[in-house]
Amino acid sequence: MKRKLFKGGRLINFANGEDASYDILIAGEKIDRIGRDIPAPKDTEILDCRGYIIAPGLIDMHTHLREPGREDKETIDTGIAAAAAGGFTSIACMPNTSPVNDTASVTEYILGRAREIDSVQVLPIGSITKGLKGDALSEIGELRRAGVVALSDDGQPVRNTDLMRRALEYAGMFDLPVISHCEDLDLAGDGVMNEGRMSTRLGLPGIPSAAEEVMVAREICLSRLTRRPIHIAHVSTSGSVRLIRRAKEEGLPITAEVTPHHLCLTEEAVAGFDPNTKVNPPLRTKEDQEALIKGLQDGTIDVIASDHAPHTLAEKEKEFTYAPFGMIGLETALPLILTRLFHQKFLDLSQIIQKMSLNPARILKLDRGVIAINKIADLTLIDIEKERVIDVGLFKSKARNSPFHGWQVKGYPVMTICRGKIVHTAISQK
Repeated sequence: MKRKLFKGGRLINFANGEDASYDILIAGEKIDRIGRDIPAPKDTEILDCRGYIIAPGLIDMHTHLREPGREDKETIDTGIAAAAAGGFTSIACMPNTSPVNDTASVTEYILGRAREIDSVQVLPIGSITKGLKGDALSEIGELRRAGVVALSDDGQPVRNTDLMRRALEYAGMFDLPVISHCEDLDLAGDGVMNEGRMSTRLGLPGIPSAAEEVMVAREICLSRLTRRPIHIAHVSTSGSVRLIRRAKEEGLPITAEVTPHHLCLTEEAVAGFDPNTKVNPPLRTKEDQEALIKGLQDGTIDVIASDHAPHTLAEKEKEFTYAPFGMIGLETALPLILTRLFHQKFLDLSQIIQKMSLNPARILKLDRGVIAINKIADLTLIDIEKERVIDVGLFKSKARNSPFHGWQVKGYPVMTICRGKIVHTAISQK
């Protein structure tokens, strides 16, 4: 692979506090040198990065790629293309495929397809229970050996508390994090949006905040009992943030994530009955949203993850009540976060990169998330001033179910480099 020299970019490296202009020389898949005014060795491709941020490659630890089984919604190929366009160099995919990723053969299939494409790193997540049915544990050791990086029944909670306890204990034996979809299905019932004033006004059945918070409290109790780490997916309520904050103050190994759509939209967005605003957990109140931002600021919430959930047009073009939950997010996550949190001065760039690269790497135990000599050259170049109108018609994803079509955003990924290879670029190479 030809050597590449990235000249004069603003390197932001949360791990060691770097924030200055540097050159980065890549040889093969790894970073060879970092410094100022690095001379270009012979046969080196030179890229002028002045005016751009150079960040460790972004990592999305919560995506749904649908393959195998629902290639009409998304494929590994199109999901990878969407990730690269969104600035992500690694994505972790949830197991709710068909068949479910509860066996080594499914894990190996996903990894094999990703190797064939040779672009963004795909990290399979195995199911906690067989078939996501919540009855019996998957063969955790087999999944670990096949290459899963975590366990989750995302899309479904593990309703049996004793089974979840055993999942935490067994996962700990194989050094695998457990990601919990926190939802009490009995409380959630047939709800389709947040329960409150807006659901009453719209005449739609609601999902109370307690449906999430009850399960968050349970997972905290189980972490205390087992002393095992647990990661709370897609936190959406102020009560959940309070519970997680107290758990961290207690020293429990709890981590948590929030999605861009919960940071950018509230239940008010449902007023137009756009099925693309139907997500689980539902869009909540302004007060909940403010608590989520505060949780990011003080470290209660560790990660920003897309929860990219593609659906076909036919599935989403139904009455709100009957449409499936979920929206896509790989190609909008970073622009939305830069627009909402950076340009409105809620988080600085270093904090955003921590939440979207370093922290996901640490939770998933990946040797990623930092820019350093001899490390894998996963980089994301960002133009923080680039303004653009989101157009779902230009997406690399197979799906179009996004409520952000037509939104004006400021800040965009302009180049994605995976293992030294440019897998997406929106800038001319010098």
